[in-house]
Amino acid sequence: ESREPFAAGQVDRSPEGLYAAGIRALRAGSYRDAVELFDQLEREHPFSTWATNAKLMGAYGEYMRNRYTEAIGALDRFIQLHPAHRDIAYAYYLRALCHYEQINDTQRDQRTTEVAMAALQEVANRFPNTPYARDARLKMDLARDHLAGREMVVGRFYQNRRLYGAAIGRF
Repeated sequence: ESREPFAAGQVDRSPEGLYAAGIRALRAGSYRDAVELFDQLEREHPFSTWATNAKLMGAYGEYMRNRYTEAIGALDRFIQLHPAHRDIAYAYYLRALCHYEQINDTQRDQRTTEVAMAALQEVANRFPNTPYARDARLKMDLARDHLAGREMVVGRFYQNRRLYGAAIGRF
């Protein structure tokens, strides 16, 4: 990630300026810079209306950097502090995506798949008539297929060991 375009000296230090610079960094794919700018906005102008949006955009920047744990933490704080925010559905959806992106292959423990399914179900239940709910339902189907794939792996394991009753139970 380039450090040049968003050097500290070139950014307007007002809440609006920091937010605009963060958005420019996101659009340029400089996610680390964007997260830093949004964090700076929150630190320097914690009571501005821009700080609230910066929390959400910072979480998006972390998601784009594949730093899902950090993004989930930021989204949990946003949801707790701003339950009536106009973008609360997006916050829940982005948190569910962070869990979904961490789903392991069928050879591994599927706890992350179950957590992702619960988060996606929460989006579908809380915001049923949104595009987020439609996408969450689609991703839940894919996650369910993933869990079924895991059952097939275990079933084949039992079948190969001639434990047919256990294999049938898994299949």
